[in-house]
Amino acid sequence: MKIAFVVQRYGREVMGGSELHCRLVAEHLAGHGHDCTVYTTTAQDYVTWRNEYRAGQSVLNAVVINRYAVKRPRDIRSFNALSDWIFSHDHSREDELAWMERQGPFSPDLIRAVGREAAGHDLVIFFTYLYYNTYWGLKAASGRRVLVPTAHDEPALKLGIIREVFSLPQAFIFNTEPEKRMLGRYFSFEGKYQDTVGVGVDVPEGVDEAAFRRRYALYSPFILYAGRIEPGKGCAELIEYFLDTSRRNPELNLILIGQPLMPIPSHPRIRPLGFVSAEDKNAAMAAAEVTVHPSHLESLCMAALESLAVRTPILVQGETEPLRQHCLDGRSGLFYRNSREFGQALDLLLQDGRLRRAMGANGLEYVTRNYLWDIIIEKYARMIAAVAGGA
Repeated sequence: MKIAFVVQRYGREVMGGSELHCRLVAEHLAGHGHDCTVYTTTAQDYVTWRNEYRAGQSVLNAVVINRYAVKRPRDIRSFNALSDWIFSHDHSREDELAWMERQGPFSPDLIRAVGREAAGHDLVIFFTYLYYNTYWGLKAASGRRVLVPTAHDEPALKLGIIREVFSLPQAFIFNTEPEKRMLGRYFSFEGKYQDTVGVGVDVPEGVDEAAFRRRYALYSPFILYAGRIEPGKGCAELIEYFLDTSRRNPELNLILIGQPLMPIPSHPRIRPLGFVSAEDKNAAMAAAEVTVHPSHLESLCMAALESLAVRTPILVQGETEPLRQHCLDGRSGLFYRNSREFGQALDLLLQDGRLRRAMGANGLEYVTRNYLWDIIIEKYARMIAAVAGGA
């Protein structure tokens, strides 16, 4: 099949959740013989949508990439002020359209390309419901359209123009059952193809924890966060909770992996490592006593699945239903809602090695049962046959 993907950013350097999700799906479908083309922007930074990639066509891992320039960068401060107003005041559809344009990435050339070329593909898959390229791209595209919403419960879902987004696709691919249930409270999917799929993870072999510890001089026990380091991902709260509990665990360190988008306190037991290789990330997860996933807004959380794939239990923000469901369905971790619960759950995991090992083994079984790439690609194959095949 000829499959197009539309996503706001795309590239080896783009490690955001939905964007990386899109790239992995496109590459695995290409590896299974499909002709995959991505329509995206030249942006690499999701805050400003600043043009960093070169416009035009390129190829990455057998996937053709068509990039189009962003015509106007985003001023995140003024956009956030507009969002606060839109979400709390009566307003018109024109106000919402202005909000969507300011949301970005504002690339009319991308939308024109999707409108011009979508009919040459058997189906067009849009990743993430929230952005300009999805709203206008769904309207511009002819033929069979699929949406992977990657949604969490947030005020934007209540906007009238977002109802338009969810009315247009012929098929929906959800990340988790909690995401599907949440979206079902806002939108009707009657008569549309639906499946809960998520994203695949690899179970790494030959993970060298000792080499990782030597490389970074990490000889004390540690807990690990991997992802964008920013308040919106719960990182400020995580640091606060860790420091609240640190007196009880004087040898424990907090290791942070990923791009820092917030100030990180200078503290002898908080170690930001920045970006690391995939091998080092796997080794860090395997060496950690537990990985922590503090975001209040997730539809899946790939890092949690990667942790379970190396038998390390997870400690997650309990207000986030998809994260909580991983713990319950996989019997693979604990959850918390405040600093006291964080400390109690962490103490239990640190003090009971048998519990950690049991949850780690359960987590690997959970990933093997639900999130290996063969399972994910088989679900996409069923969707492609049903939607592109006209069933």
